[in-house]
Amino acid sequence: MSATSSSPRFTMRNAIRTDLPRILALLPLLADFNIPKNRNADDLWSADARLAADILSDKAASAFIDVAEDSDGDIAGVIMVSLRKELLSHAPSAHLEAIVVSPNARGRGLGKRLMHHCEQRIRAMGALSLTLHVFANNERARALYASETFDEELIRAIKWLD
Repeated sequence: MSATSSSPRFTMRNAIRTDLPRILALLPLLADFNIPKNRNADDLWSADARLAADILSDKAASAFIDVAEDSDGDIAGVIMVSLRKELLSHAPSAHLEAIVVSPNARGRGLGKRLMHHCEQRIRAMGALSLTLHVFANNERARALYASETFDEELIRAIKWLD
């Protein structure tokens, strides 16, 4: 990346069909943490890969993907969002399906920029809230969400039956 770490330059834009291979190359990074036992890393991103393909082939009208390009034109980050009703109030809402930052762009504030970009877009689309799912031990992601004042409102528990 030609931008210096002290002044990173990223351009946010809507993803286009030709971005799909580069987006798909980043999605496995969604499993780049100490995943829980009994979980397969591919399961953490394969549904997102299918959704990305659907969005970019106009088969998911209530969802979008935006990318952050660095100054070299490489995709350094991705957000994928679905518009849906909020779980309990049924008010207009959005769900952050995925946010991923390439390893060479980490630590430069891109995660925060992607979150702020996402919030601006969904507000303009009428959403009153933004939800997401995160694994309890995904410390990097949880730190980002905490810094963005997300309320860890619900707890999902699982018991594996042998």
